[in-house]
Order: sequence, then structure tokens, then C-alpha cells
Amino acid sequence: MRDISYPPIIWSAKTAFRLLGQRFQLSGTEHVPREGGVLLAYNHVGYLDFIYGGLAANPSGRLVRFMAKKEIFDNAVGGPVMRSMHHIEVDRGEGLASFNTAIDYLRAGEAVGIFPEATISRSFEVKEIKTGAVRIAAAAGVPLLPVALWGTQRMFTKDHPRDFSRGKTIAIRVGAPLQPTGADPVAETAELHAAMASLLDETIREYPADEQPPGSWWLPARLGGSAPTPEEALRLDAEEKRARAERRAAKRAEG
Repeated sequence: MRDISYPPIIWSAKTAFRLLGQRFQLSGTEHVPREGGVLLAYNHVGYLDFIYGGLAANPSGRLVRFMAKKEIFDNAVGGPVMRSMHHIEVDRGEGLASFNTAIDYLRAGEAVGIFPEATISRSFEVKEIKTGAVRIAAAAGVPLLPVALWGTQRMFTKDHPRDFSRGKTIAIRVGAPLQPTGADPVAETAELHAAMASLLDETIREYPADEQPPGSWWLPARLGGSAPTPEEALRLDAEEKRARAERRAAKRAEG
């Protein structure tokens, strides 16, 4: 693929990272092959995950084509930028097109990024994940790499004000490749979930302790933080979904 905008956007992002005084903990990036199709499956803790997630493949010289929700592509500014970087539009009401596009990209030798949780985890634990990641990797015949992101939620996530103050650490950890066959997508998805959860725990353990003291809102409750438990997060997600549906219904009634 011809990339005109992606390299300068990466350069601009790295400049912003330096201006923000951010430190990076990168590990396992050697698992990202330098060529050939590869699917990277990320946990989802903040709105900026796709910006930082691409760094997982940067040491291998790869550009990641992220699968992102249609609403971003509908934006007058975000849409053209996303298309220029050859990211993949995902319409949650009709997912077959994006599924096939991802497979085509992978078969063409691209690196594709997916967030199998679909939405941000309010608990900052790995939520239930969809089978799409293993089915795409199996259909394309490519390795599936679990990736853990940590620290991005401290800047911009659900239910909390944005915080772009300087000096935050961003951790990105890539796990060993999985090789889904598609024979049992449910079992292979459970394997991916376990790998992502284990990787996230390792990442949190190695994160600077002085940046996540006990009680931190961005730390999972079971690890001493004040984030919602997974059960509480599910309730909040349901409330958000219900409120969104009510707004849509009210808007239709007004129209």
C-alpha cells in the first residue's frame, strides 16, 4: 500500500510524546515479524489506544492498519485521515465487510490491529472478547499476537476528565504468537483471552509503582485500585447503552 500520510503522522505523534515527557516500556516487540501478514489483538483501556498501539510494530518497521468503529470514519476530519492511513472501517451492524477486508489485508502481507473487546474496559481488566480475532487470523492463515497496553487510560478514557500532564509512562507488551486454526473459535478465543489477561497482569506488575499507588482510579480493584470491578463495569456499560438508545429514540421522535 502507498502511504503518504501515515509516516508524517507517526513523526508528529512521536514529537507530541516527547513534548509530553512520556516514557515508554516496550517489550516483546521482537514477536512482530518484519514481513508477512500478522494480526495484533490489543486490550482496550482508553480512547488513544490505537495511537499508541502502533508502536508495538514500530521496531519491526511495520505500519498497523487498525480496525476502528464506523463513527470515526464518519467524522469530517477523522474520516479522511483514517482512510489515508488505510485503517479498516467497522460497522457493528454489518461486520462482514470489515471481516473480509481484514482478511484481504492480511493475505496481502499487512499488519492489522484489532480490539477484540470492542469497547473500552471500565474495570481496566480484559473484558469478554469476541471470536472475530481468531476467526480472521485463521481464515487469513497468519499469526495472532496478544498485545497489552497500559497507561493510556490515564490520559483519556471513559468517566474521567482528560489529563495530558507531563511525565506519564506508557507500557506496551507483545506476547508470543498464537496460531488459530478456526477448528474451535470459542476455545481459541478463550486461549486468546487468557494470553491477553496474563500479559496485562505482567505489564501492570512492571509498571512504575510510584505512578500507580494503591487506590489509583486507573488500577483494577483486585490489584488495590479504585476502578470499578468487572461486575460494576458491566452494569455501567448497560446503563450507558440504555441511555444511548433513549437518546436515539428521542432524536427520532423529534425528527
